[in-house]
Amino acid sequence: MHHPLNGVAALPHLGVIRVEGEEAAKFLQGQLTQDFALLTPAQARLAAFCNAKGRMLASFVGLQHGDDGILLVCSRDILAPALKRLSMFVLRAKARLSDATADYALSGLAGEALEAAGADLTGPWSKLALGRASLVELYPADGQRRALWIAAAGEPPPAGTALSTELWSWGDVRSGVATITAPIVEAFVPQMLNYESVGGVNFKKGCYPGQEVVARSQFRGTLKRRGCLAHAPEPMAAGQEIFHSSDPTQPCGLVAQAAARPGSGWDAIASLQTSATQDGTLSLGGPGGPALALLPLPYLLMLDL
Repeated sequence: MHHPLNGVAALPHLGVIRVEGEEAAKFLQGQLTQDFALLTPAQARLAAFCNAKGRMLASFVGLQHGDDGILLVCSRDILAPALKRLSMFVLRAKARLSDATADYALSGLAGEALEAAGADLTGPWSKLALGRASLVELYPADGQRRALWIAAAGEPPPAGTALSTELWSWGDVRSGVATITAPIVEAFVPQMLNYESVGGVNFKKGCYPGQEVVARSQFRGTLKRRGCLAHAPEPMAAGQEIFHSSDPTQPCGLVAQAAARPGSGWDAIASLQTSATQDGTLSLGGPGGPALALLPLPYLLMLDL
């Protein structure tokens, strides 16, 4: 069967924060959940920016791009507040932050389009320079390889069949790696979306806002919520509550990201209480809402240490 996720997609929902200056990496090292001090040109990073309580304000794919410094690709709807908050921490660091969305062209490559352009990528978060463009491999969707292409504005993307932004968004959901958007700001500690299992948290690096909470969640087995994949017959949206049949009075989870599934229904990444995934039934929006079916996660969870 021909995979629906094949070709080149426009990504108008994403934006770019540029971090320049000799201390750009050092500055980000003190703010984000991943290691930027050790970032090489052959790697990108998935990273979260958290508040003091360890709750995610933003998620970024970070990379070195030519001589432009470090680019942080994020959802456009949270870019301005994330940029404003990050900028508050710059103080005397030799780093300059700006909204550089207008300076770059972003595309998503899937399947044959990626095989043609980026044969040398080695798996998720690996990175290639293609001329003056950067190509970052993402987590696959249903076994289909995917990557983010970043170049100067106006530069045409690599050749390939046109893929709709909607289908690309569905692939993002199927990959099981959630992007923080406005409806879920401050809703989750990174592990509630499995960030520790998909390369989004480094437990060996130094301090960043919220680090104690994130570390404690990992090492004391206190984590009661995990990211799951779910399917429903009705539309789902980030921020919607999910209920379990055992307790109609309070939600057991939250939709983090959702997209229409080609053919029928909707798929979502949801963060659910681990107890709610064992038995009983899940419903969307309220106890009488549409039923949710859980799907297998496409990657293994790092075992609780």
